[in-house]
Amino acid sequence: MLKPLSEVIVFAPATVANVACGYDILGLAIDKPGDEITVKLNHSGEITITEIKGDNGKLPLDPKVNSVTVAAQALWDSCKEQFSDQWQDFGAEFIIHKKMPFGSGMGSSAASAVAGAYAANAILGSPLSKREVLPFAMLGEQAADGSYHADNVAPSLFGGISLVRSNQELDIIELPVPKDLWVTVVHPKMEILTKDARDILPADVALSKASKQLGHLGGFITSLYTNDMALMQRSLQDEWIAPHRSKLIPQFAELQQAVMDNGALGFNISGAGPSVFALSKSEQEAQLIADVICAIWSDFNPSPYISPVNTTGAYVLASKS
Repeated sequence: MLKPLSEVIVFAPATVANVACGYDILGLAIDKPGDEITVKLNHSGEITITEIKGDNGKLPLDPKVNSVTVAAQALWDSCKEQFSDQWQDFGAEFIIHKKMPFGSGMGSSAASAVAGAYAANAILGSPLSKREVLPFAMLGEQAADGSYHADNVAPSLFGGISLVRSNQELDIIELPVPKDLWVTVVHPKMEILTKDARDILPADVALSKASKQLGHLGGFITSLYTNDMALMQRSLQDEWIAPHRSKLIPQFAELQQAVMDNGALGFNISGAGPSVFALSKSEQEAQLIADVICAIWSDFNPSPYISPVNTTGAYVLASKS
């Protein structure tokens, strides 16, 4: 039984994909930044976008191509089949507030897609679970950048740390999050497009490197279950991606050395970059790491974000019945 609301405001958080040792299959959520979506129900029979804030004119108002409304429309189309007797020709106005930079390596398009799908479900009274919302958020992400990868979408929706066993099957495992695990993400005022970051990667990986990286991945996952921070520190290594993508990141080697010298569990590129991230064992260490990175990157007007791993994911900020 649908119990629609008249208005909802939802938030979907930024994410760190890859998490050093899990290229395209690991991701975690942070508290902020993120995207905020306001949806107002009407009976127009259509989904429209009335306003986009914070995008500097970069995002389309056409609901057929915007990742927010592509995800929302797909979810509504599915719900129409389930709830046709109650549908009453529902329509909605979307107001999109981008609160995170584009091309940042923090899952900007994924946050938009998640917020769109989650808001579309929430305005209907949340007939679907988060697991059931996931495929529609994926369609929104795909509309934004052409890829079908859940390493940003899943943690933005679910929160926590996600392991993507299969993108095609959307087989997502939610991994345990150690209580005192903190994340530092720093975004420099520059942009690296995901396409460019993918194009710089080699087509093949040596078997010896693949074997070593699989060991790192297994060690990191084990460290989450056992709360073994020493194992986590040994495992947050990247044999595949950082050696190539770090060429696009100014002063990467200097940053990495300084961060590890100041007690980080691990340091690497967040997603496709240019943002970088570090994991640490306390808020104090996370703040120190942010200060170290910002000092080295002072010429790039860096923005630091510090939080525990966000275990909430997308959520409703406010609603009206």
